[in-house]
Amino acid sequence: MKRYNTGHEKLDRKIVERNRRIHMKDLCFKLTSLIPPHHLNSSQDTQSRQHQLDEARTYIKLLEKRVEELKARRAALELGNHDGTDNDGSTSTRIELPVVELRECLGSSLEVVLITGLKKNFAISEAIGVIEDEGAEVVSASFSAVGDKVFHTLHAQVKVCRVGVDTAKVCQRLKELVR
Repeated sequence: MKRYNTGHEKLDRKIVERNRRIHMKDLCFKLTSLIPPHHLNSSQDTQSRQHQLDEARTYIKLLEKRVEELKARRAALELGNHDGTDNDGSTSTRIELPVVELRECLGSSLEVVLITGLKKNFAISEAIGVIEDEGAEVVSASFSAVGDKVFHTLHAQVKVCRVGVDTAKVCQRLKELVR
């Protein structure tokens, strides 16, 4: 039995193809919108779709390389190489201990982070005393030990908002305390 080709089947194929092209265009637009603007060489509007896809591929390769570097660094840290370098020393991000960081949060609160070695003995009460001497009240304190490092986190509230706290002075006194 012979089938006759109707115009209806051709019309259906044209509609399916048009919908497929619209869908692909939408997917390409979503992909290029995920790429940060500083990784694009020129405006998205003036680029061909092939050029946009090439730039997306390049950016994805860059991200994959970064993920591999971070995985290698993580593995080195887990193996006990605490300076974050792998065995050939390619990633060099050594942290000099002790570390003292102060962050002012919302003007009247203060976050103090102290990172010391596990074998470094100092009383956290002394650090609390330094903070309180400078005009802040410690509202919470916590610590955690990871590997051979101890992370202390203190949250403080400024007693008198108009006066505030001299963070440089607090930082200097805390550095002297933990050394």
